[in-house]
Amino acid sequence: MATRLRPAPSLAELRRRLAGVPGVRTASFTPAAGPGRPDEARIVPAELIEPGPVSARAVGSPLPWPGTVAFLDGMQRYEVAGYVGAAPLVLAEVSAAVRERIGRDSGTVALERRSLVLARPEVLALAASVLEGVLPVELVSEEPVHPLRDLELARTAVDSARGELERRVGTAYRRRSEHWLVVDGSLAESPAWASDPRTVGVARSHASLPFGGEDLVSYLELPQGTRSNLFRPASRQRAPVYAWGLRLWDWSGKDLLYGLVRVEAAPNPETLALADTLSRWLLAERAPISAEQRWDRLLYGIHTVGQFLKATSEH
Repeated sequence: MATRLRPAPSLAELRRRLAGVPGVRTASFTPAAGPGRPDEARIVPAELIEPGPVSARAVGSPLPWPGTVAFLDGMQRYEVAGYVGAAPLVLAEVSAAVRERIGRDSGTVALERRSLVLARPEVLALAASVLEGVLPVELVSEEPVHPLRDLELARTAVDSARGELERRVGTAYRRRSEHWLVVDGSLAESPAWASDPRTVGVARSHASLPFGGEDLVSYLELPQGTRSNLFRPASRQRAPVYAWGLRLWDWSGKDLLYGLVRVEAAPNPETLALADTLSRWLLAERAPISAEQRWDRLLYGIHTVGQFLKATSEH
């Protein structure tokens, strides 16, 4: 049964409340959706776990995931509801869910949502009387108010809240289940995930790349159905993992990143032994063509979580 840990008012309800607050000028503005969690485009040299140079390694034919498997994803949406002077007041909803698949049957087994209101401290104080049941998030900056800068602060805070909720929901699921858990994103954000032998992360962002020179060319030109050498990413993130590139779809005639994902798992000998098998399972999870952004790097199980969250989102 799905769990919902904290009921919260919808964004529409929050907007109605704010309309009556003196000093708040209502607005309706939804910032353009970005490509995901931002990261600086850079090369961060990784340590090879399997001998180099970097090369393509065939993993075999796609193989359906055996037994029960679960998928974790999150969603965020935010909008400007008003201004106090030039300072925006931002409403947001973040959610995360785990859906478990047994054979052909899938169901949501963990779900949590939060409603947030984000603004400078003085703006939150002005609207405090109508914010019951909502998590206030202060946008603190030594810079003077600038509506675009404040929106960037809000976007970063919303992203952080979504990540925290995903970790919370994933941890709650793991406490009661030992089935494989596939996470949309990096495991390095959570020490518990990174050390879990039955959790796999699938990252679709390639802003940070693990190699340079000819090794980078080999990594980015992986043919469909192959993986790279295993490597240990060298990053500022909190937890060590093993990782490898996996090409889900043929990139010929398209972009170098088309169909390329970075798989992450616990840094242990078992991951080294299972890399080809895990890659075959993930190849079998490739999502069908869709209009969703970066669909070529999307797994079907993750896609179903995202669709569920969108369908049940409170407006």
